[in-house]
Amino acid sequence: MVSGQLDVDRMDYLNRDSFFTGVAEGVIGYDRIIKMLAVKDGNLVVEEKAIYSIEKFLLSRRLMYWQVYLHKTVVAAEKMLIMIIRRAKALIASGIETTAATPAFNRFLQGSHSNGAIDTLLEDFCQMDDHDIMATVKNWCSHQDIILSLLCKAIIQRKIMRIRLQSTPIDESFQQQKIKEVALATGLDEKDMDYFAFGGDASNRLYNADNESINILYKDGSLKDISQVDDPLIDVKISEPVKNTTFAI
Repeated sequence: MVSGQLDVDRMDYLNRDSFFTGVAEGVIGYDRIIKMLAVKDGNLVVEEKAIYSIEKFLLSRRLMYWQVYLHKTVVAAEKMLIMIIRRAKALIASGIETTAATPAFNRFLQGSHSNGAIDTLLEDFCQMDDHDIMATVKNWCSHQDIILSLLCKAIIQRKIMRIRLQSTPIDESFQQQKIKEVALATGLDEKDMDYFAFGGDASNRLYNADNESINILYKDGSLKDISQVDDPLIDVKISEPVKNTTFAI
């Protein structure tokens, strides 16, 4: 119930995120799922009558990942924030003054917790939220380092990196061509382009039978994994991850 492939956290965020993003695919019948939960031999199971509700829950989660959580704009913006933090830490390591907007965030950037007590680290971590990050990014728009400044301005002005998402590997020559174009447009050295271009894989698995499996309780008392039920609504490849290759610049 607390942490698993069918837990209250997932039931909550699917409906909540579906409402706030306007994506209807995330709406699930959580009330019926909760009503159909049972315990057998000390393990949480789901009654047979809720099979289709569980399958709908799994499908909704996959759709929400591709339409919201792993949406190309979300992936690009998140990677840009990572690049900003990475650049800031590199500048700090080289002795260039780079201060965060709040003391807690600043201590993380400066590495002040390296040899500190765990309770101090946790206290600072709990104090930080989106406001610490965005206030810092706004301040760094006028930073003396051109790379950090460009990345921060792009976030604030919503000039998010262009991203390509496809099921096949992206041609290396295409990536190199785009990197050269950006280096020419910005006047920066190509060795610094790893802050402005990235590639990788974005993947999502509908269901992992090896991790906190969802067991269906039949009327005769037998148990069967959701991936092995008769006449499934979901394809038999339920456990195979879906992966796309990304390249953004």
